[in-house]
Amino acid sequence: MKPHIVVLASGSGSNFQAILNAIDSGSLDASVSHLIASKPGIGAIQIASGARIPVSIMSARLCGSPAEFEKQLLQLLKDQNPALIVLAGWLLKIPSGVIQHFEGKIINIHPSLLPDYGGQGFYGIRVHQAVISDRRRISGCTVHLVTEEFDEGPVIARKQVPVYPEDSPETLATRVLEQEHQLLPATIQKLLHP
Repeated sequence: MKPHIVVLASGSGSNFQAILNAIDSGSLDASVSHLIASKPGIGAIQIASGARIPVSIMSARLCGSPAEFEKQLLQLLKDQNPALIVLAGWLLKIPSGVIQHFEGKIINIHPSLLPDYGGQGFYGIRVHQAVISDRRRISGCTVHLVTEEFDEGPVIARKQVPVYPEDSPETLATRVLEQEHQLLPATIQKLLHP
């Protein structure tokens, strides 16, 4: 029986797709039992539908309150009982009760070399704009454990990417994302099969 993971996503789902591709290729010995999306109509939901993976859509707004969101998310995850919970482009704060219940079992991928360019407000293209405006020569991506502070959990794995003088935030984002697609599935494999 393969260990199963639950993926949380808020956007196009490219890291979610990278996980599924790694499973299909045999480089990741796992299965995805559920996708939790933070809003309807996102690419990750289409990917899950195509792969026949059940989807739940939830956020504090959709559930009516932060407390109800925490209750529903915690119950769903308890029911799933995954070996690992993977945030793959998830932009909402994970409620404290969920983090406490699944301590050490929730990971996130972030598009910078944490602790640099992490925390509230640092997501997506904003991270790459900041890296370029600070004239950094190296950027990259980080997989870390999720704790109650945004992007401050212990680092599990990193991958570096050069920043070229001619880079725009978009070209840097593309290069970092390519590395995310390799790093996230490889890290999940190492965590599930140490």
